Amino acid sequence: INAKNNLESAGMMNVNQMEKIGSTDKVKIAVEMGRIGGYDSSDGDWKAERRYIIQKDNNPNHISSPVLQELHGADMGSWQHLVDFVTWAKQVAPAKHYMLIVWNHGSGWEKSLKGKDVWLRGISYDDESGNHMSTPDLGRAMAAIGKVDVYGSDACLMQMPEVGYEIKDYADYIVGSEETEPADGYTYDTLLGPLSANPAMGALELSKVAVKSYMDHYGSQSVTQSAIVTAALPRLIPLLGDWTKAVMAAKEPQVVKSAHSEAQSYAISDNKDLLHFVNLVDKASQDDAVKSKGAALENFLANELIIANGAQGSVAASKGLAIYLPSYGFSSAYDQLAWSKAISWAKFAQWVENPK
Repeated sequence: INAKNNLESAGMMNVNQMEKIGSTDKVKIAVEMGRIGGYDSSDGDWKAERRYIIQKDNNPNHISSPVLQELHGADMGSWQHLVDFVTWAKQVAPAKHYMLIVWNHGSGWEKSLKGKDVWLRGISYDDESGNHMSTPDLGRAMAAIGKVDVYGSDACLMQMPEVGYEIKDYADYIVGSEETEPADGYTYDTLLGPLSANPAMGALELSKVAVKSYMDHYGSQSVTQSAIVTAALPRLIPLLGDWTKAVMAAKEPQVVKSAHSEAQSYAISDNKDLLHFVNLVDKASQDDAVKSKGAALENFLANELIIANGAQGSVAASKGLAIYLPSYGFSSAYDQLAWSKAISWAKFAQWVENPK
């Protein structure tokens, strides 16, 4: 929980939600919580990075779990520090199965500028160090950490194949949001409560619980949350590749332009819901190859890759996986991603800007 930014108060709330459940002899909740000055003064206004095994407590305004380790000035935007935390957690609370959640701001893979250097945005922004983990950095961290059963991004805009492909070999399931998340993020008592009650729960079921507990919390707000199975991601490459080739060969520019315009988008408007976009193209196309390749792709996405999906409000058309599909100004930084090296999506996305 990298709360060394303007999400500090939400981080405090989330740890207190965890304490409603607490660790048991079957389920251990290991947390590193980082705080910074200037945003939240509750609970003694301590400023450090503290590590806990969360204990049950009913005080919503005080983290009563014993501090097992306190650091000062640790860079929570460093992928190496994430590895260090997980190494510690596995030592003090070894388990047969693991779920890792990275909590903070997130922005998918999006490119931005820092000084004169191009850098890939990602997750875990530390205002003290000025650092964060890019999408390739997250892949480096997961490779060093080793396999977990479930990986979750409690952060905005992270549920994309561009992110998932980077970590597919190191988690069985990935949970995340296509859209921005409200500051509350995950609701940890309703996420951890079912697991505590049923510690034999499998990774698939826990992934679905994570999606449901999130959606249940937000009533009618415009939110998304989904879970994908990583073993299916390699199959997405040929299916999506065959479909994009058929679409480009069909020479139906207006079909593509209309679908691109109408497809569900997000706070980063260059992100479009993949299945919604494919469905819009397939419905409007008169080309047999597009329709047949599209039917196979749609079936795969809806029934094999995306295993849980929640979406409502202005993003209700979301099907569970967003993808980079800009209207103009394709970023060459995209080529640095493992996803982009595995599939010619970059070529298709640039063609979509001006289909012929």
